[in-house]
Amino acid sequence: MSALTELNEEIAHCSLCEIAINRTRVVPGEGAEDADMLFIGEAPGWHEDQQGRPFVGAAGKYLDELLALVNLNRSQVFIANVIKCRPPSNRDPLPIEINNCCNWLDRQIEIIRPRIIVTLGRYSMARFFPGKSISKIHGTVQKWNDITCFAMYHPAAALHQQSLRRTIEEDMSKLPSLLTQTDSVPEVQPQPQQLNMFEV
Repeated sequence: MSALTELNEEIAHCSLCEIAINRTRVVPGEGAEDADMLFIGEAPGWHEDQQGRPFVGAAGKYLDELLALVNLNRSQVFIANVIKCRPPSNRDPLPIEINNCCNWLDRQIEIIRPRIIVTLGRYSMARFFPGKSISKIHGTVQKWNDITCFAMYHPAAALHQQSLRRTIEEDMSKLPSLLTQTDSVPEVQPQPQQLNMFEV
């Protein structure tokens, strides 16, 4: 049994948050255990909760298209979320839920050892780009614990605001070249941050 498979078994039995009571399935993440790129979204939605897989709804289909733009597919990367259970009515994850799941995400990063972490959306971004606004830093990078982090809008943003589609695709197109530039990215240590619910 691989280290990630063992970790997934632990995550499946997690009951730290109240939302664990009503989940259909836990959604730990999926992909290559030795992936160069780790994509981190926010939280599972209804489709993810039903299937136990990340990004399988409309936003997931768009993520698949984005991966194809740079000649990648799900089997070559790893896809996860900040929290592993669906919040009721697809609400935003609460700080306590993010904190409770933090250990699971840290252990995934430790096992996978990606060269690039791609943050998808503001909750993922806040962990690796503390104090920043996604509208200002999307498409930019900085180092976190010796890993290059790259900020992007969540794929769902393009579904709600078509004008963002081109921006997201342009940001995605930067990823292949980043793999050859990871040593030149400045190191920034993350600091605790309280999210403003109105920040975009």
